[in-house]
Amino acid sequence: MASRRGGVSLPDRPSNNSSSVLAKISRSSIVTRGKEAAGDAAFVAKKLLRSTGKAAWIAGTTFLVLVVPLIVEMDREQQLNDLELQQASLLGTPAPK
Repeated sequence: MASRRGGVSLPDRPSNNSSSVLAKISRSSIVTRGKEAAGDAAFVAKKLLRSTGKAAWIAGTTFLVLVVPLIVEMDREQQLNDLELQQASLLGTPAPK
C-alpha cells in the first residue's frame, strides 16, 4: 500500500521490468523531432519578435525626428496664411495670391 502524506493516496505501481507505453511514446523519434521543431519555432518567433520591436523603435524614432517637425511647420504656415487673409479682409485690401 502507498505511504500516505496527506491528501489523496495513489495505489502502488506494479514493478514491471518492461517500460510503460507512455515512456515508449515519449522516447520515439517522432516525439523527439516534434520537440526539436517546437524549440526551433519558438527560437524563430523570439528572434522575429525582437527584430520587429527594433524595427518599430527605429520607425517611431524616425517619425518623431523627421515628420513631427514638418507637421508643426506646416501648421504654423497655415496659421500665418489664415492670419494674413483675416487681416486683408479687415483692411479691405485684396488678398495676396
